[in-house]
Amino acid sequence: MTAPSEPEDGRPVPSLSVIMSERRQLINVAYRLLGSLAEAEDAVQETYARWYSLSPQQQRAIDSPGAWLTKVAGRICLNVLGSARARRESYVGEWIPEPLPEAAEWSGGGAGGTSVDPADRVTLDESLSMAFLVVLESMTPAERVAFVLHDVFRYPFAEVAGIVGRTPAACRKLASSARRRVRTSLTPPPPAAGQAAIVRGFKKAWEAQDIGALIGLLDPDVRATGDGGGLATTVRRPLRGAEQLARGFVDLGRRLAGGLTILERTVNGRPGLVAQQDGVVVTVYAFDIAGKQITHIWAVRNPEKLRPWTGHGEAPSDAPSSGPSAAVCPAAAPAAP
Repeated sequence: MTAPSEPEDGRPVPSLSVIMSERRQLINVAYRLLGSLAEAEDAVQETYARWYSLSPQQQRAIDSPGAWLTKVAGRICLNVLGSARARRESYVGEWIPEPLPEAAEWSGGGAGGTSVDPADRVTLDESLSMAFLVVLESMTPAERVAFVLHDVFRYPFAEVAGIVGRTPAACRKLASSARRRVRTSLTPPPPAAGQAAIVRGFKKAWEAQDIGALIGLLDPDVRATGDGGGLATTVRRPLRGAEQLARGFVDLGRRLAGGLTILERTVNGRPGLVAQQDGVVVTVYAFDIAGKQITHIWAVRNPEKLRPWTGHGEAPSDAPSSGPSAAVCPAAAPAAP
């Protein structure tokens, strides 16, 4: 690669390494804004395409390439969110944000596997919990962008305004409205060790087909939501109630066939479970926990949302609509009488 030429004002064209060093930040922003790693990657790719469509003179004129890239990515995500609403209205069943594993658990990250670029990994923190992402889905596109950029990434409202296309005062109101949604929808989770113990107890009770133990771990008004996207079996609407879910899980436990393994894994920064059929991930479970009980279970079965769990860029080839592997989603089972 040749060295950038020096213009008359002495400012060189930003180097490739400088521009690409922003990729991880852009992926982090775009994933939170879109709730989909695939869409986030597309948004970041489009952002870079727009940067490299600029002339060298235009690139030199940009004081902060990182700020420029974030602004462009934010605008792209805002447009995607607008069209995503229409797409999700026609989505088969419930739409759940794409679950992410812990960085060390990315499939292909170990020896002999397909390596995953660290820049493509999303930093995991409280703003990535499934419960938080689901609340973000209830916001308008403008609310979501203003809130995420300001409250999560600490961008000043003056910069957010340039992305959303509104005044700083209007963006402040958008973020405030979004903040109220978060406060009224989320409860502080118990410590990580406590969450892990509850999820582990749930796994053991499920494997032991212990209805009483399951009911004790579930909030009386617990909900379970499944996402198959029309590509894997699951119910179309959330199920509710501790006894109904406990009996449903026990029924599934009785139908589990050989080759099925339930593993404890980190899902979006919190303890979760992963179901593997013959070594292939077919369902990822995320949990919301308040106190000592599970209040919500999300079961993601859409193979297009399981790429980080099955091999970067790959989707599991077996997404059966019936048979033992379809039974690993509790929301796929008929409600027990």
